Amino acid sequence: MQQIMESHDAKVLKAQTHVWNHIFSFINSMSLKCVVELGIADIIHSHAQPISLSTLISSLPIHSSKTHFIPRLMRIMVHSGFFSQHNHTENEQEVTYALTDASLLLLKSNPMSVAPYLKAMLDPVLTNPWNQFSSWFKNGNPTPFELAHGKLLWEYAASDPRINNLFNDAMASDAQLITSVVIEKCKGVFMGSESLVDVGGGTGTMAKAIAESFPQLECIVFDLPHVVSGLQGTHNLKYVEGDMFEAIPPTDAILLKCILHDWSDEECVKILKKCKEAIWKKGKEGKVIIIDMVMDNETKDEESVETQLFFDMLMMVLVKGKERNQKEWVKLFSSAGFNNYNITPVLGSRSLIQIYP
Repeated sequence: MQQIMESHDAKVLKAQTHVWNHIFSFINSMSLKCVVELGIADIIHSHAQPISLSTLISSLPIHSSKTHFIPRLMRIMVHSGFFSQHNHTENEQEVTYALTDASLLLLKSNPMSVAPYLKAMLDPVLTNPWNQFSSWFKNGNPTPFELAHGKLLWEYAASDPRINNLFNDAMASDAQLITSVVIEKCKGVFMGSESLVDVGGGTGTMAKAIAESFPQLECIVFDLPHVVSGLQGTHNLKYVEGDMFEAIPPTDAILLKCILHDWSDEECVKILKKCKEAIWKKGKEGKVIIIDMVMDNETKDEESVETQLFFDMLMMVLVKGKERNQKEWVKLFSSAGFNNYNITPVLGSRSLIQIYP
């Protein structure tokens, strides 16, 4: 009997730990944000070797009364895999810290830095709507973001230059990371096309790289006026203002990078129909290139599955979109009049999808 009671108590305590860890999981995010804002990864990188705790503290822009808190901040970051901890080679009483693959992605000097993405996603304007999540389920508002701010995300960004810049920087940093993989592993996707329109291409990070790598392509970055206004193109890249729900410039190929997951099924069908019209106007056999998540992709590990689930919830709270499984994607394609598709899972938690009329 006592053994049964002990087993029950152990289960309850384990369950409590599980609940606590989910209650406090935001602490990982906010600690990471603090690390980025203090520039800890950049300081370690500039040191060019594992840095001692004392050297790190002396290099930080912090008040003298806060120095003894740094080991505690670093301890949770080591636990989370953002830094590795070692014994000092000369002074065994002191530890040193080194970068990991994850913290390399936080460096300002890294072209593929995710720091801008972190700053945008953890900005109070984007985190406050989560406090309205349960209230949103009880009313008719389209998104928790709209419930919190009185405007949809895209309207808010158009009216707030700070958020617009934060969001554009976040999308540009993500595009920088994904572009190198796409160009390296999926070159054939762009072969044979004479023109490409990057719909919702933001400030043009991905389109610039594609234009440089494929000089035969005439590339257009197509986005809303407040996004592309004043941006300068090159000999085979130009910026065009417009609304993808109205019309898309005629082209052989259309790129939709992380666009469709922002929108409802009905809105996605409208976008895809406009893509089809743009291809037909060009008069050649064209295609639409989609970079987005496919949720039932069998090659995913548990961490990637969690990433996809997080993004699906993010789409629910910030916009009217969702992450989709293969069956849901195919339904969208056929509803918009596309007959063939090909899914290539080469982009981590995302896939490259090509669809043809």
